[in-house]
Amino acid sequence: MDLIDALQSLAARLDQQLSHIQTEEATKNALVLPFINALGYNVFDLTEVVPEYTADASMSGLKKGEKVDYVIKRGDEVLMLIECKTAGADLAREHASQLLRYFHVTQARVGVLTNGIQYRFYSDLDEPNKMDTRPFLEFDLHRVDEGAVVELKQLSKAHFDVDDLVGKARELKDLKALRHEIAGEFDSPSEDLVRLLAGRVYDGRFTSSVKEHYAALTKKALGLYVSERVSSRLQNAIEAETASVPEPEAPAEPDEATGDVDTTEEEMEGFRIVRAILRSVVASDRVAHRDVKSYFGVLLDDNNRKPICRLHFNTVQKYIEVFDVEGGDKQPIDSLDDIYDYADRLRAAAQRYDGD
Repeated sequence: MDLIDALQSLAARLDQQLSHIQTEEATKNALVLPFINALGYNVFDLTEVVPEYTADASMSGLKKGEKVDYVIKRGDEVLMLIECKTAGADLAREHASQLLRYFHVTQARVGVLTNGIQYRFYSDLDEPNKMDTRPFLEFDLHRVDEGAVVELKQLSKAHFDVDDLVGKARELKDLKALRHEIAGEFDSPSEDLVRLLAGRVYDGRFTSSVKEHYAALTKKALGLYVSERVSSRLQNAIEAETASVPEPEAPAEPDEATGDVDTTEEEMEGFRIVRAILRSVVASDRVAHRDVKSYFGVLLDDNNRKPICRLHFNTVQKYIEVFDVEGGDKQPIDSLDDIYDYADRLRAAAQRYDGD
């Protein structure tokens, strides 16, 4: 069973289980151990999943007999420390104090604080051998988000690589912090942001009245931009779905994909660049193109349900539209060479279909 299937199965039983869970031990048995098992670790193998783990009592900062709830090991190497609380308990920072002490005296690079429903994953990105105050990843069984599951896979037995994990953890932690800051700017634009944007469209003095005026406009502009992006993606999704539905037979007339469509050499060159980029992940003969009036499409397996990108070369400003799980993302480009800037996203688009 794939990780997301296992987690969705666990989540489906969650509400029923919660009514019977009253203690920390029950939380471990009903929720935490199945979660560990979903990550691929054998909860019945005491050399791999060690309950009530006690480090050397002589180690600095540890009380005699103090234990962490679970340790996940690979041979003699400690991979993860897991500290559990009762289901629904608030995962306040002070609850991680024992986890923090064990983190300091073991070689583990990942510490997990959980109440069986919420899971917070920590590392030592800020200072070696000292657990960070902020988690690099959070997961909630009430919301089995596919994006979070992708990150969780890095912690599974099959994919656990400490060097890759730490690099990814740093990226996730920074990304989370930036998203928090961006969310704050959307809710209440800071003076720094207002000054930055206003300075690009207004040449006068930045007085208090000007600040107030542009603060309101900045918040409105941010909201409009997001709304337009969402509308654009919805429209792209509708167009893609419509294109995949066979049309009923009708009297012959010029077809958008044939007839008066003029495929340019520039579009074909763009197609050849995309195909070359994709050679490392899919066979070249699987990459096809279809030219219609409004765009030049690149598809996997000549299938409308597998769009990789669209080249919009029929306007003064050229665009490339790359497809991900949320739909198409249209970005301006100045030359064909700019297509290479989207190489990773193009490969990811092609690989996603093979993983379906």
